[in-house]
Amino acid sequence: MTQERKKYDPAFKRQAVELSKDRKNLSELARELGIKVTLLYKWRKEFEAFESGSFPGNGNLKLTPEQAHIGDLERKLKDIELEHSILKKAIGIFSKTDR
Repeated sequence: MTQERKKYDPAFKRQAVELSKDRKNLSELARELGIKVTLLYKWRKEFEAFESGSFPGNGNLKLTPEQAHIGDLERKLKDIELEHSILKKAIGIFSKTDR
């Protein structure tokens, strides 16, 4: 008998985190929401770290805006380096045939 893992909607998680900011007794709030208090603490910690990037869904990375920007810049740099190496090879090929 394996127990199926519950999946919670990102909107539910955000709402639970917002409610937890106003409440002092998190154990009571967790009981009202039907979740474990440790899960509520985990969601709060994740929301503090990633804010709008929190709870992205299965298979998606949690990135801060700065990390996402760095990833974009690294992809652009990789593309430019590839273009540069192609152009260097092309220059080498065309300069040999001119002579």
